[in-house]
Amino acid sequence: MRSPTARRAAEIQPFEVMDVLARAHALEAQGRRVVHMEIGEPDFTAPEPVVEAGVRALREGKTAYTATLGLPALRAAIAAHYLDRFGVQVPVSRIAVTAGASGGLLTLAALYVEAGDEIMVPDPGYPGYRHFVRAFEGVARALAVSGAENFQPTLDMVRAAWGPRTKGLLLGSPSNPTGTLISRSELEKIALFVAQRNGVLLVDEIYQGLVYGTEPRFAPYTALGMPGEVVVINSFSKYFCMTGWRLGWVVLPESAVRGFEKLAQHLFISAPAAAQHAAVAAFSAESISILEGRRQEFARRRDFLVPQLRQAGLAIPAEPHGAFYVYADCGRDSRRFAKDLLESEAVAATPGADFGANGTDRFVRFAYTRSMADIEEAARRIARFCR
Repeated sequence: MRSPTARRAAEIQPFEVMDVLARAHALEAQGRRVVHMEIGEPDFTAPEPVVEAGVRALREGKTAYTATLGLPALRAAIAAHYLDRFGVQVPVSRIAVTAGASGGLLTLAALYVEAGDEIMVPDPGYPGYRHFVRAFEGVARALAVSGAENFQPTLDMVRAAWGPRTKGLLLGSPSNPTGTLISRSELEKIALFVAQRNGVLLVDEIYQGLVYGTEPRFAPYTALGMPGEVVVINSFSKYFCMTGWRLGWVVLPESAVRGFEKLAQHLFISAPAAAQHAAVAAFSAESISILEGRRQEFARRRDFLVPQLRQAGLAIPAEPHGAFYVYADCGRDSRRFAKDLLESEAVAATPGADFGANGTDRFVRFAYTRSMADIEEAARRIARFCR
């Protein structure tokens, strides 16, 4: 008889994108020039002030364990960031620095999910959501979102899906894989509904810094301050371009801090020390200036790629206004589309099956995390392939 752990591991689907990546590397070894649009990782590295602060921390031997909730200086810098950017005052005591956003999500699942509890997650959505819930014997209740509602949950959906075992909702805005945002007004209505049922609203804001558009509805905001038990997850990986530094943070209700801290002590002890010392510099004026320039570059790439994909015959039901992804309907089996595109044109994209079961077999995700020259080359190849 298999153990529950082995059974859960067997139920987890492998990432299709990893197969695409492995094959792309094999083609490169044969001399092919592959344009990588499959991995959700910025092509930029950490800003120079961050690198310098990290090197300095290493040279000064600042590599021991830190407090589980993180360096006081970094927690204070995060609190100042919320005040400066969003006008939201967050007590430092509510901030926990984590080993990546993944470490934060894992610890939150351990904190909030009991066997049999339902956590609603959007489908399509980031696959880690459902797997973190499942790891603690919870049930990831899929909400079938579509382009009609910007691939984001609505209050009506949440109300219809809420049941006696429902514990809360976990969503991302901007979203992976769709790059879409939930409106502030809709999220506030959902937060109030969840609060009235004593549930928890978990909002993944790791792409929060990467929002494009000048209309008021694209003004950056945070879920902090909305009614009820609201938890926000964020990361230094995407906007701050620090993927391999493995650093994130969560903002918790005061009542949840001690429980989170005790779990984190056992799950990861503390986030990497040198990365924490470096990350303080991520909020400096110099770093933010660099990062805002990169955000503008991502916007330029998006503005080029979206119409190019449409001209090639791919449908984009909801235009992305955040993150660095385009979620496109290829009109056929997306696994076959991605495989054939890679083999014939050496463009790597992610099949939609990684992101759920709600119509995802027709979708592919393109990440515009490469230079403009690479994206222009990819557009030419995709157009030729679709013809």
